[in-house]
Amino acid sequence: MVSDTRLTLPTTRTSLTHKFQIAGHEGYLTIGLFDDGSPGEIFIKMSKEGSTLSGLIQGFCRAFSLALQFGLPLDEAVLRFKGMRFEPMGQTTNPQIPQAMSIIDYVARFLEAHYFTPADTAPCG
Repeated sequence: MVSDTRLTLPTTRTSLTHKFQIAGHEGYLTIGLFDDGSPGEIFIKMSKEGSTLSGLIQGFCRAFSLALQFGLPLDEAVLRFKGMRFEPMGQTTNPQIPQAMSIIDYVARFLEAHYFTPADTAPCG
């Protein structure tokens, strides 16, 4: 349930950093975790990308992180962002996610693969 109160992450927090490639574009996804182990923020750093793409990705990360901190369920966020299609898209280096339709699609599918149980996974459309 979305709240009008923002949950804050601890000053020192556990995180997961994941290196990925989509169609030869290399990036790093860092997921900051709440004390219960659930995602509370994300950061994406793309190597050698122009300022427009980097700026848009950083804006997405801020909005996504704030939504999680204000109580947007992760499954709802994944539902909304999984399947977004724009460049770069294509083959990835992750065998769990062999193809991605965009960086945002990749992130949503990575979160789904690592933070959902099989019973949580539902088709997105």
